[in-house]
Amino acid sequence: MSISSAVSILRDQHSKSRWNFLQSLFPSGFTPAEFSEITLKIRNNPHLALRFFHWTQTKSLCNHNLLSYSTIIHILARARFKSHAQTIIQVAIRVTELDQIENFDQFKSRPPKIFETLAKTYRSCDSAPFVFDLLIKACSQSNRINQSIAIVRMLRSRGIYPKISTFNFLIGSVIRSRGCDEGFDVYREVFSLNDEVKENVCRIRVCPNVQTFNLLMVSFYQKGLMENVKEIWSEMEKLNCAPNAYSYSILMAVFCEEGKMNDAQKLFVAMQGKQINPDVVAYNTLISGYCKIGEINRAEELCRDMGLSGIESTCITYEHLVNGYCKIGDVDSAILVYNDMCRKGFRPEGFVIDVLIKMLCDNSRVYEALEFCRVAMAKYNVLPSRSSYKFLIQGLCEEGKMEEALKLQAEMVGRGFEPNSEIYGAFIDGHVKLGHIELAERLRMEMLDMLSRKEEK
Repeated sequence: MSISSAVSILRDQHSKSRWNFLQSLFPSGFTPAEFSEITLKIRNNPHLALRFFHWTQTKSLCNHNLLSYSTIIHILARARFKSHAQTIIQVAIRVTELDQIENFDQFKSRPPKIFETLAKTYRSCDSAPFVFDLLIKACSQSNRINQSIAIVRMLRSRGIYPKISTFNFLIGSVIRSRGCDEGFDVYREVFSLNDEVKENVCRIRVCPNVQTFNLLMVSFYQKGLMENVKEIWSEMEKLNCAPNAYSYSILMAVFCEEGKMNDAQKLFVAMQGKQINPDVVAYNTLISGYCKIGEINRAEELCRDMGLSGIESTCITYEHLVNGYCKIGDVDSAILVYNDMCRKGFRPEGFVIDVLIKMLCDNSRVYEALEFCRVAMAKYNVLPSRSSYKFLIQGLCEEGKMEEALKLQAEMVGRGFEPNSEIYGAFIDGHVKLGHIELAERLRMEMLDMLSRKEEK
C-alpha cells in the first residue's frame, strides 16, 4: 500500500473505523520515514497527527527514531500544542540517548541529539522557532541544565534567539538546582552582558525583562545577599527596565531586613509616585518591617490604609501583627489580633501558636497558655512544637505544678520529643524551690547521664 492510501484513510475514514482499517492494510506498520511523510501530509490537522502518533506507539506499529519524533514535535509546536510537544520531546531525549548513559559525562554539555534533527527538518516541516523554546524548557524540566545552555549557545551562533520567557525559565531552573550565583552567571551569558552593562544595551538581541530581574533579586534575597539585590536593581535601571510592584517589594524587604525603614517607606512612596499601586505583598512587606522594630502603630496604620485601598488582609498580615505586638510585650493585643484572624477564617501556623504560648508563659499566665494550646489543637489540628512544650513545662515548674508538668512531659515524649537539658533544668529548679533536694539531685544525675550518652553517639 502507498503513503497516499494511508493519508486518504486518515483524512476520510470515520474515527471508529479508520484505525482498524489502517492496521489491516499496514499490518507490518510504518518505518520512521513513512510515518514522517504521512504525518507531514496531515500537518494542518494536528489533533489527527497526534492521534496517529499515539496509535503507532500503542500498537507498536513504528519504531520511532529522531526523524519521526522531530516531525511530530514540529507539527505540535507549530500548532502551539505546548504540553504534548514537551512530553514527546522528553520521551525522544530519553529514548534516543540511552546509548549515551555510560558516557553521559561526555555528552551532558552538548545539545541532545534531537536538537540537530529538529534543526535539519525545520524548513521541511514548516515549523516555528517556538519549537526550540519547547526543547530548552523540556531539557530544563528534566534537569538537563547544561544541555539547555548548550542549545542556547548553538541557537545564538545561528542567529536564533529564544523568547524571553524561555530565558527566564532556564534561569529559574538554574537557580533552583544550582543556586543564585550560577543563575546570575547564566543570566549574564544568555543576554550577552559583560561588566559594562550600558555598552551592551544597544546590541542585546533579547533584553531581560522585569520578571528576569525579579527572579534574580528574590533568589539573592532568600540567600541573605542583600547587596547583590541592590546591584541587580541598579542593573535593571541601567537597562531601562521598569520595575513592577513585586520588584519594589523585594527591595523594600531588603531595607526592612537591614532596619532601614525610612528607605523602605521612601521606596513605597516612590512606587505610588510612578502610578504603581502597592499590592498586598508590598503592604505586608512594610507592615512586617515596622513590626520587627516594634513600631506597631505604623504597622496598624498601614493595615488600615490597605483596607481603604480595597486590599484584603491576608493570613500573613495578621501573623506580622501578632509578632509585632509580642515584640513590644503586648500579649493581650496579640491575642485580639489572633482571634480576629481566626474569625476571618485563616488557619494559624504553628509558629504563631509558639510565640503566643511563649508570651503568655513569660507573663506568668501558664494556664491561659495551656488552654490556648488545647483549643488550637482541637480547632485547627495544630500540634504543639518542642518549643511550646518547653515553655509550658517551664511555666508549670516555676509555679510548682510538678505533677501537671510531668503529665505534659509524658505527652511531649509521646509525640516524639525527647526531654533535653532545658526540660530537665525546669524540673530540677522546680523541685529545688519546693525543697525536693534529693529528687532534684537524681534528675541532675539523669540529665548528665543523658548528655554523656549523646556525646558518645
